[in-house]
Amino acid sequence: MDITALSLPPLTGTGEVVTFYSYKGGTGRTMALSNIAVLLARQQNATTPVLMIDWDLEAPGLHHYFDHHDDKPGVLELFEACREQLARRRKGEAALDGDELAREVLAAVGWEQYVSRVDQGSQLYLMRAGRFDDSYGERLAAMHWDELFNSCPALFRCFADNLARHFRYVLVDSRTGRTDSAGICTTLLPRKLVVVFTPNRQSLEGVQALVTRATAYRRSHEDEQRPLMVYPLPSRIEMSDSVQRAQWRRGDQQQRIQGYQPIFEQLLSSCYGMPQMSLDSYFDEVQLQQTRTFAYGEQLAVRIDQGGDRFSLTRTFEALLDWLAGGYFPWQSSREIHLLASIGDARRALEEGGVRALSQPLARDLNLLGELYRREGRLRQALTCFEESMTLRQRGLSEDHPDTLASKSNLASVLRLQGQLDEAQFLEECIVEARARLLGPEHLDTLAARANLAATLAQQGRPAEALTIMDAVLEAYLRLLGPEHLLTLACKADRADILFRRGDSEPARAAQEQVLAARKRLLGAEHADTLRSKTALACTLLRMQELDAASSLFDAVYQAQLRRLGPDHAETRKARAQLADVRAQLGGPVVGRIGEPVLVPELHQDVAMADYGDALSRQPRPRSGRHPSDLWTRATEELMALDGHLSVGRPPSR
Repeated sequence: MDITALSLPPLTGTGEVVTFYSYKGGTGRTMALSNIAVLLARQQNATTPVLMIDWDLEAPGLHHYFDHHDDKPGVLELFEACREQLARRRKGEAALDGDELAREVLAAVGWEQYVSRVDQGSQLYLMRAGRFDDSYGERLAAMHWDELFNSCPALFRCFADNLARHFRYVLVDSRTGRTDSAGICTTLLPRKLVVVFTPNRQSLEGVQALVTRATAYRRSHEDEQRPLMVYPLPSRIEMSDSVQRAQWRRGDQQQRIQGYQPIFEQLLSSCYGMPQMSLDSYFDEVQLQQTRTFAYGEQLAVRIDQGGDRFSLTRTFEALLDWLAGGYFPWQSSREIHLLASIGDARRALEEGGVRALSQPLARDLNLLGELYRREGRLRQALTCFEESMTLRQRGLSEDHPDTLASKSNLASVLRLQGQLDEAQFLEECIVEARARLLGPEHLDTLAARANLAATLAQQGRPAEALTIMDAVLEAYLRLLGPEHLLTLACKADRADILFRRGDSEPARAAQEQVLAARKRLLGAEHADTLRSKTALACTLLRMQELDAASSLFDAVYQAQLRRLGPDHAETRKARAQLADVRAQLGGPVVGRIGEPVLVPELHQDVAMADYGDALSRQPRPRSGRHPSDLWTRATEELMALDGHLSVGRPPSR
């Protein structure tokens, strides 16, 4: 091992400090840090300098993973020297500001003599907890971290910045619990914080409190307003018990288990000021499983199971690095980060003089990323992706190439969703003209383009023109595909939407009932398209003041979304709000999150529907002069016949 001071040149950029923290011991925190460090040091032909710091001074053990047992000084001795330097400067006359004092102290102490190389095949380094001589315990007890911080608050931040100038990654193994040293490691030092926990209440409550304190401190202290990205890492997961694994991840109300995924979704939403987020993709990939092989001793999984198949710990560590090293947030899906990485690679290749053929894979990935953002409701990002994809395809292919037209169509759909209807109409008319000319007037792609144009015209307040186009498209679908083809049913649903917008509730209702019956029969009662049909019909019934029927349909959609997506998904919350709205109008109990009450002022939050505009907020209009309570007199079990009897003729309106 090296016993002389290191001499590492500064990086061309700035590195990152990442702290690994667990509230209790036994989570595998140090093991996780060690494996991540080895993987990071292997990057770029093993030329990435990585430093590990063992700050768990009361129970040091990081050195055991690397068979490192020299008597070199470490963290304790370094800050003892800083304390002495500060004491000397307090006696001096010249007063320095905080950052200048910290830099002067750290320069006098130097970090190089406290660091050792622990891998001759890569640039992997270790700063031990300290020199474990007979005086170690006494010296540790005499180190008062709060006093050291108060004497120079900038010391720890400048220490981290100094190391980040020489190491691409600085990984800090933090003390557990609520201690001064743990606060330094988690609040003052890092840019990224990995919180390692086992699925039990003590561990979860501890890391929740720590994350809340750390992010609040960063927001509230003027000198510390730096970003802090948090990555939860569930550990010791027993893969053979699928029931408990699902309970502790998703939650189980009957067992009074909240679930760590909803806990972190709520926690991170609050910390980052986001209305909602999903950690589905992240936790699908990032769970450290319990294994017999690594339950004993200090073994590095990434050096043993280097194959990295889907059952290995190596695969899990690599998955975590997709988010951690890539700088992505845990609420970004793995699909998104892989597309972003591919797009980044293509951009760099083009900037370095790559062949123009690379522009088309870039356009393809931008189009795929735009489609992902559109599904997630991130319309601004989707618009940017589709615009660039279309431009690249116009340049590299042609104005009428099928890929160019696909990008145009996607762009028009986002413009329509954002209310930029004139721009959407222009693009859709171009698409219709090109597809009719190249493919023929009754090609399925041409018919789809005409249906999109009709939807835009309807939103522009031109329902007569929209219906004329949609009727022609529907007639073609009926003739070419038959009455129960999925494209025909989608066209019927869109036509009913136009009728709904025009205020023709009766014909809209009749069409929606037919589509719902067919979709339930073909796709199932809880298919996403079937649920959309139920919601659309419920909105029409709501406008017609048939409140009991609307309530039953909204309730069916809500219960289905609970089973399919869970209580915190955006679609479930939307269905819950719609049900709460109609129940409030009925004067009955208002449903909340898994039975919790919903406050009336929040009923319309997030209730807007892309297909039906402001239908839920319009004033109810009783029909034929009747009282709303007279409008629906069928038995309760008949309400859901909206799912079953619709294939036969509906009796005349009463």
